[in-house]
Amino acid sequence: MPDTLRINGQRLWNSLMELAHIGATAKGGVKRLALTDLDRQGRDLVVGWAREAGMAVTVDRIGNVFMRRAGRDDSLAPIVTGSHVDTQPTGGKFDGNYGVLAGIEVVRTLNDHRIVTEAPVEVAIWTNEEGSRFVPVMMGSGVFCGAFSLDTAYAAQDVDGKTVREELERIGYLGGEEPGRHPIGAYFEAHIEQGPVLEDAGKVIGVVPAVMGLSWYDCTVSGMEAHAGPTPMGLRRDALQVAAGIMQEVVAIAHRYPPYGRGTVGMVQVFPNSRNVIPGEVKFSIDLRNVNDELLDTMHEEMLAFVAKTRRETGLGIELERVSYYPPCTFHPVCVDAVRAATGKLGYSTMDVVSGAGHDAIYAARVAPSGMIFVPCKDGISHNEIEDAQPAHLEAGCNVLLHAMLERAGVVG
Repeated sequence: MPDTLRINGQRLWNSLMELAHIGATAKGGVKRLALTDLDRQGRDLVVGWAREAGMAVTVDRIGNVFMRRAGRDDSLAPIVTGSHVDTQPTGGKFDGNYGVLAGIEVVRTLNDHRIVTEAPVEVAIWTNEEGSRFVPVMMGSGVFCGAFSLDTAYAAQDVDGKTVREELERIGYLGGEEPGRHPIGAYFEAHIEQGPVLEDAGKVIGVVPAVMGLSWYDCTVSGMEAHAGPTPMGLRRDALQVAAGIMQEVVAIAHRYPPYGRGTVGMVQVFPNSRNVIPGEVKFSIDLRNVNDELLDTMHEEMLAFVAKTRRETGLGIELERVSYYPPCTFHPVCVDAVRAATGKLGYSTMDVVSGAGHDAIYAARVAPSGMIFVPCKDGISHNEIEDAQPAHLEAGCNVLLHAMLERAGVVG
């Protein structure tokens, strides 16, 4: 029976569409920010489905929800899957939501076929993965694995000064279980790719061996404002022209370390931002990414060296501060192999895809063997109201999740 087992793709799609009604936007997306009333409604809907499927529900002190289907040996650590149901302000129907509802569909399928697993199976909803209302991102899984403290998370405020703790209590998801005390035997997360690689290659399933690490920097170049007409080119202290050279180097560094080198300048502030004034100060962000520590460290050192060289040659003040660092994450071979084996057994086209985005699986991997499953999304677009995915691809990813989880949980009989 397990080898021929398949999920109900239409049921999965219907669940995704029903959840998408909560916080639906005019452009067809979803706005369901973490710990808002809409987030509560989304959580309540999923928890209700879990209870209808016979699952027991526990909530920890950071609001992470664990929905449990008992195994034959309930003392074993559960095989867990999940993601998040909070969204970006202009989010889509699938980012995060798919991972949670794919887990619910796995349980419904096991129930349909009266399959008993040796170990329990659980579905998790992690709190504030997006970080669009409260910082840091991936908050629930980060607290769970000890990346930062519960007090740090509780103290985080939104733009209106409301804290995480206050909002957890207000929406009824301030649980009693201590984060991190919940055992996990293995963790799988199904997700849309959020990039164009699978679609471009014409593949259905992405096996995810690793997630890129990232270094974020704030850079400030200080020159001097002056009139754009009377000031000769050779006597200018133009902060923008110097900043532009650094920005070009960000991209050049990424090109030197393919295939996973990434270099992005996404935010720029120019002062005084006047048409006929030479810019006196430029502040901008730098985002460097790669797949392992050695390469990311090399990119970091080259960035520092170029800034130091530019400072000497131009005489301008240049400050570079690393403001965030997430190390690369390599997923556990046991879980990666389980995903690969399930994909092969089911006959789906596949390729390895290193994730360029952060996911709760990164933090789960610190406490348990973990792996991820990617499916394509249209044009690689995510964090956008037009985010889309084919029902057949979502069904395929959920089938892979089902068989990977069964391989780890074991089937009785």
